Parts: sequence; structure tokens; C-alpha cells
Amino acid sequence: MRIIVQKFGGTSVASPEVRELVLRKIENARDQGFNPVIVVSAMGRKGAPYATDTLIGIARSAYKDIAARELDQIMYCGEMISAVIMAGTLQAAGMDAVMLTGGYAGIVTDANFNNARILKCDPTRIIGLLKQGKVPVVCGFQGMTADGEFTTLGRGGSDTTASALGAALNAEMVEIYTDVDGIMTADPRIVDNAKILDCISYGEVCQLAHQGAKVIHPRAVEIAMQKNIPLVVKSTFSDAPGTLITNIAKEDTGGAVVLDRIATGVTYLTDIVQIKVSLDENMTSDASFKVFKTMADSGVSVDLINVHPGQIMFTISADHAERAAAELKRQGYDIEVLENCAKVSVVGGGMREVPGVMASFVEALSHNKIAILQTVDSHTSISVLVPQSDVGTAVKSLHEKFGLSN
Repeated sequence: MRIIVQKFGGTSVASPEVRELVLRKIENARDQGFNPVIVVSAMGRKGAPYATDTLIGIARSAYKDIAARELDQIMYCGEMISAVIMAGTLQAAGMDAVMLTGGYAGIVTDANFNNARILKCDPTRIIGLLKQGKVPVVCGFQGMTADGEFTTLGRGGSDTTASALGAALNAEMVEIYTDVDGIMTADPRIVDNAKILDCISYGEVCQLAHQGAKVIHPRAVEIAMQKNIPLVVKSTFSDAPGTLITNIAKEDTGGAVVLDRIATGVTYLTDIVQIKVSLDENMTSDASFKVFKTMADSGVSVDLINVHPGQIMFTISADHAERAAAELKRQGYDIEVLENCAKVSVVGGGMREVPGVMASFVEALSHNKIAILQTVDSHTSISVLVPQSDVGTAVKSLHEKFGLSN
């Protein structure tokens, strides 16, 4: 049995006209001999009556700090409405479609409400439906604990649902349909000549996602990578081939790997705060540990970490800045807080052990008189902290410097 998982985002199921386009994609998969398993997100975006953010707003209108468990109960509803409507659309076209919640589809999670992790995915029910010639329409973004509690998987959770089902079903491919034609070399709102990538490796797209690109959830990529299941990001609204995510960056006609690009994309994160913690000679040797333990105990995630004798630098989300600063001061640390920063990253599997990559990166920013406040790098990425006012110029200059429009 040839199985394909097709995931459709909120904009892809938001209206009858768009759902007709979805229907065509599903029919095309069946015509190619596939047994499709459909995953849907809640309909529309914030402001639409059944969008997840709208439902969250309704719940919080009663109590701003409503418990995470209760919030999951209402967030669960968005995908259920969407899946019922999509199943009805397929039934009207003559398909024997069956709506399944995440729990009914076999997705078992932990009890971390609002951000649950998938523990296992039992495909038995879905396989039974496929053998009967039915089309399962599964609610993305959701699962169920072993004792029957509804849970949601956090932002991007429908992508994760699709990959988990693809892995459990040994699907030939997972298609992620959205409102863009594929993964781009940069944000087209900043870089006019950003290009659609025809192919990208699992590792590269994970880095892009972690560094701010809103392409696909990294957990979804990691799950697909474990089973070596190809992912394709493409548009519901066009017939463009999209971007293939697989184990290699590119193949020639003979099947050999061709690493012909140093960089794959440029991305960014805004609303970042830099914190510098001064450590004087009277502090104990484990002072660095205590700084990070303080942040962990306060529920604050840190990034861009640099530890030097006498000073620690790291960055945090602006949302957590006030809490982090107050707790560090309470612990007796002397700190400096720099607001209105942004993290800009170049990602590429081809930059590993290539001389001059950092020089090119710094040259591009220096040429545009952009201050580099902090740096960090890995085998597949270089990131810098810059003033947020310079983020657009930084992204454009790096995109041009690394030849990503060619």
C-alpha cells in the first residue's frame, strides 16, 4: 500500500473555494496510486472565528491565566471543526472520508498541556481505514495522554502530527501545504530577490527553523529524518513543485551528492535582549553555573551564550527580560541589559571547514556599518546579534554576499 500524508495549514482550509483546491490535491494523489492520509490545521488565522488564536482569546476573556489543561480543551476544537468540514468536502466529492481526532488517530502524548510531546503513534486504526478504501482526515496539533486527557502539541504542531503519522505509516512522502511556493532563501518581505529552494537537507531546514524562519516546525523535520521520509513544502494555491527536504542537499542525474553552495538561507529573530553579567574576583568558581541555574529556575531560555573570565553574555526573548533582570539582581549580580536587538543567521551545510566564511560574513556587515554585538557559530550556521533597527540591512547584505539570489 503506497501511503502519502498531506498536511494542509489554516489558510488552505479557510474557505469553500480554497477547500476545492485542497480537494484537487487529494484527488491528484489518488490518481497517482497513493492512499492519502490528510492532516488539517484550524481554519484561518487570528480573527477568523475558529482559528486557534481566536479560541485562546475567548478562553482568556474569562480568565487571563486560565489553566493549561482547560486551554487545551478549547484549542482542541479548532482542528476538530476543520477536520469535520474537510471530511464533508471530500464526502461531497464522492470520497469515503472519515474524521479522526489526534487521539483516535493513535497519537499518544505526555501530559505537558499546550506543548505536549508525542510518545508514540499507533497507526492501527488508520491502516484499517485505508484498507477499506477510506480517506482519514486527522486533526493536526493534538493528541491524547495514555489516560485520555486531550493535549495540544504547541505552535507548528500540525506539521509534527503529519511527520509522526508519516513515520508510523512508513509513508513514501509527507507533503506540507501552505500559502507559499516553498522554502525561500530569505524573508521575501525583506529581500525582493529571495528564491525558492528546490532542495534542502534536514539539518539545514532545522537550523533555519530554529533561527527564526517560519517554514516548518523543527520537530516535524527531526521525526521525518529519523525514518528518512522525504518532506515537501509546497503551495495549495499553485502547481509549483515546492521544496524537497531530504538527507542530501542536491543530487545530480547520476545520484551523486553535489555540495555546490556554501549557504542555503538567511534568517532572523527580533525582540531579543542581551544581558551581560559581571563576575568579580570575590565570587565563587561556580558563579557561572549559578547564573544559568537562576535562569532555568525562572523558566527563561537563554541563547547566544559567551562565557569569559569576569563576564557572561547571553540573550533572551524580550518577553522574559524584566523577570530575568529582576531575578539576577535579587541574586546580587551586577548586570547590563541591552534591549532592541535582533539575531541574524546564515545557514548552510556547505560552510563546514570552508575557509573565509566568517570573514565574508563580517565583511558584509562591516561594509554596511552594522555593529556586531555578539557572535556564535556551528558547523552549519553563523549567527550575530545586531541592533534591531539594522536587521533588514543585515539580511539583505548577507543574502547578497553569499550569492543566494544567483
